[in-house]
Amino acid sequence: MKDEGVVEKIVTEFFLNTCRLRPQLCQHAVQAAIQCAITVREHANEDMIALTTGSAAEFYIEPMLPHISDVDVMHYKGDILALPQGYPPPTQLPPEFCNYVQVGEIIDSHLPSYVYLELRYLLTECVDDSNYNAVEYERQWYLLNHYSCKVNNMHGPALLKHYESSLLPCDSVRCVRCLVWPPQAANWPTRHRNYGWPDSATVDRVVSNGCDVVAVAHRQCRQHEWMGQRQWRLSFSRAEIVLINSWMPVQQIVYHMLRNFMKTERLTDSTDNTSSILLSNYHTKTLMLWACELKSQDWWSNDLKLVRICV
Repeated sequence: MKDEGVVEKIVTEFFLNTCRLRPQLCQHAVQAAIQCAITVREHANEDMIALTTGSAAEFYIEPMLPHISDVDVMHYKGDILALPQGYPPPTQLPPEFCNYVQVGEIIDSHLPSYVYLELRYLLTECVDDSNYNAVEYERQWYLLNHYSCKVNNMHGPALLKHYESSLLPCDSVRCVRCLVWPPQAANWPTRHRNYGWPDSATVDRVVSNGCDVVAVAHRQCRQHEWMGQRQWRLSFSRAEIVLINSWMPVQQIVYHMLRNFMKTERLTDSTDNTSSILLSNYHTKTLMLWACELKSQDWWSNDLKLVRICV
């Protein structure tokens, strides 16, 4: 037991002494910006907007051990918008949207978080006041996700792109922007939190960012002729970036340690030839977010032993 305590102390000191605040123009940030530019260039005729998500956007610490193996980019078109079911069409939109915008109404499927986008409105910007007027479409037209199970380099909604240059691989995710916090997650902003994390300002920022709808069908539905082409999934990547960047440094370090443990112990490898996995980084992320709500700040910082916290 004494030896274990010594090891815990050594590991804790190593991480605390070697992790630093990430420089604003670090290599990963620059590569992420380049990947966003490449994505926009590849879709030059589609009014595409791209943003960095995943580890490159979530971590503000720079550990000595590698923590970013690829760059995650979400991209959406400026002429398509998602809107929760029953909401009125917007009259104003951010400047990145086009003069003509199709609006898909978010319709729940029989599976949680998986939805359909029923084409509902065509928004037209007025020249005089920059407001948008809405015209209703006929019902029963659904936006296609263009998801193809035949593409070998698809991982969930992400298309994995490799480059011969020094650029990191890129997970590119097609999505539709939703400017409104969806009713499917209506209880999140107001639910009881024992220790006040996230605080009200962070909650307000998360909610004001809305969400995205990514182009992927549930694995049980991908072979279905109709659902496989029309199912989408709600994505809260924007919320995760805000929340993880509000963590204390020790919480980001613990998150990094858990991710490394899962990778080195091969817990994310396929269990058989069905491509099912034991665990993923998303399980770790969800666990950490939940732990940050359940544990006080003192629990993370008093008698600090990173190994024990990870256990």
